[in-house]
Amino acid sequence: MAPKHSGAADEITPLLASNSSTPIDPENDTSVLENGNRKVPNGNGHAPESEEDEEDDDTPLPMGQIFILCIARMIDPIAFFSIFPFVPSMVQHMDVPEVDVGFYTGLIESIFSIVQMCTMIYWGRLADKYGRKPVLVISLVGVALAVTLFGTSQNIWQMVLFRSLGGLFSGSVVCVRAMFSENSTKKTQARAFSFFGFAGNIGIFLGPLIGGLAKPVEQYPSLFAGNKLFTEFPYLLPTMISGGIAAVGAIVVAVFVKETLKVESVGSTTKKPTPMTTMEILKSPGVPITLAIFGYSGLLGFAYTAMCPVFWFTSIPRGGFSFSPKYMSLFLSIAGVSQALWLLLVFPWLQRRIGTGGVLRWCTRAWPVMFALNPVYNVFLRLGWNGAFWGLAPLNQAVGSGVAMAFTGVQLALNDISPSHQCLGTLNGMALTLNSAVRAITPAAASSIYAYGVREKILWGQLGWAVLTALAVGYAILILWLPEKAEGRPEKKNTSLHEE
Repeated sequence: MAPKHSGAADEITPLLASNSSTPIDPENDTSVLENGNRKVPNGNGHAPESEEDEEDDDTPLPMGQIFILCIARMIDPIAFFSIFPFVPSMVQHMDVPEVDVGFYTGLIESIFSIVQMCTMIYWGRLADKYGRKPVLVISLVGVALAVTLFGTSQNIWQMVLFRSLGGLFSGSVVCVRAMFSENSTKKTQARAFSFFGFAGNIGIFLGPLIGGLAKPVEQYPSLFAGNKLFTEFPYLLPTMISGGIAAVGAIVVAVFVKETLKVESVGSTTKKPTPMTTMEILKSPGVPITLAIFGYSGLLGFAYTAMCPVFWFTSIPRGGFSFSPKYMSLFLSIAGVSQALWLLLVFPWLQRRIGTGGVLRWCTRAWPVMFALNPVYNVFLRLGWNGAFWGLAPLNQAVGSGVAMAFTGVQLALNDISPSHQCLGTLNGMALTLNSAVRAITPAAASSIYAYGVREKILWGQLGWAVLTALAVGYAILILWLPEKAEGRPEKKNTSLHEE
């Protein structure tokens, strides 16, 4: 077992280490310690004198800035999830057979992350060089354009093209995470990232609600009957709304958000410490397994998110729920608001009591049960037990959404396992690139596995859920190797650094 440490690195450094070799004057630059290690400023630009001082730093969160960043945080999931309620219907609208809807749905969902994976590191470097704020504004403008154009697609390949454009402007994901980190201290990072998660899940809640407005001429004839624009482009209304929200977010950020990337004064006598290379970070104790846990959490989350709309859309005899976009929007929204409440109200309290590792282990026990229950609800519908279905299935969505705490938990574990403050930004960049790679592959794979099970009638069409449940059990096994340093246990001051 790895030795216990009295403190852990927190996420308040630039996203990527600078490549500049400009020397730093220790007399004028408070970001350099006497031993050559870099101090990291807190949200107000002040650097703690030591790691112990950092843990004692009572600097409150700048809630005004946190609120603005929460607005920016919501935009990515709104843009990403707003298409989920209608994308299967939109694919079928392109004359795709029902049995192939899952494949093309997964392809369209995955292409966003494939492009994002290829561009994220470059957005991070631009943010480190020119600042978080300009990169964030440009990214939000690009997202507004891409998501709006998606609703004008007339064939599958236009859908792929505009979804790819959304992935190209992925800088907001990197910048918002870095700015949350740079506005917090070790003492406030759990609360800061609970707001981060809460805002993300509000976006998950709003996105499907907006997506439920697809085909307005059919759904709301009293308002849109005879509207030529929405008759020709039946899926344009929700994408216009999502794009409009992103545009407003870009304006709010441009006007009100403060730059968090600090410009350091430099001199000519002291050499800048050489940052760790990617391989050195990967070889650091606990880093590979923590990255694996980080990626595995994303695997389960992305697979579930991709499979659900196809499962809900599939007819009851084939193993699904036969949901219309309106009901898919309802279920996705239940999940979004429930996850937000779990993260905001339960996670900080639970993490203080049982630590990050305890939260992750709790989630690993709940995940397989949540997945395995979905085919049961299809049986209810097959048997005509509609009352039981509507009494239990939404409840499963709400209670099971507590597993979303794992996503915030793995971020804190990553912060704690970082070899040093200086390389934390690079480590987070590596984790986000891994996350994008997982998101690029998983939706298509999960949707295709589910579609194959439906087509071949394997396990009554429930092959996808069987595979996903097995993967969830595998995550419970992997979490057994969570490093001690990443456990995030509450520690008392003035205790031995090495209890073992």
